[in-house]
Amino acid sequence: MKIVFLIPTAALFLVSAVWAQDRIYRCGNEYTNTVTEAQAKSCKLISGGNVTVVQAHKPNANRVAAATQPAQRVDSGEQRAKDSDSRLILESELKRAEARRADLLKEYNNGEPEKLGPELRNQQKYLERVAELKASIARNDKDIDGIRRELTRVPAAAASSSASSQK
Repeated sequence: MKIVFLIPTAALFLVSAVWAQDRIYRCGNEYTNTVTEAQAKSCKLISGGNVTVVQAHKPNANRVAAATQPAQRVDSGEQRAKDSDSRLILESELKRAEARRADLLKEYNNGEPEKLGPELRNQQKYLERVAELKASIARNDKDIDGIRRELTRVPAAAASSSASSQK
């Protein structure tokens, strides 16, 4: 008895869900399901699957105003100080990267690093670690090259002022 009652109820529910879908029209980048609006704008009827439209957030007026304002001038002394600071930071990063490279090369041992405990019995783990070390060395070399490139972009005046301030 309950099954006989549930089947027509379920069928009625599914049919009503299908009827609830209105025609959707595309008007350029906008979508509407209002027929009069679609006819007024000469929109095209979309056939096929359902369309989900998510409203975009409108930009905050303060952020837009701040983005459109021209950049403020920085005093040349201030700029030299900023350049000097950035040079010091890059030099410290370069030293760290070079120290890391030395550690990796020592561990890599020309492609034959020492085998660790589980690697004595499992050659595949050893080979994976060797490949991982090689990739780490390559990544580190690229990092060093990038830092050196950044150092060449820092103005030369900042280099001389940072060298004189370190003496």
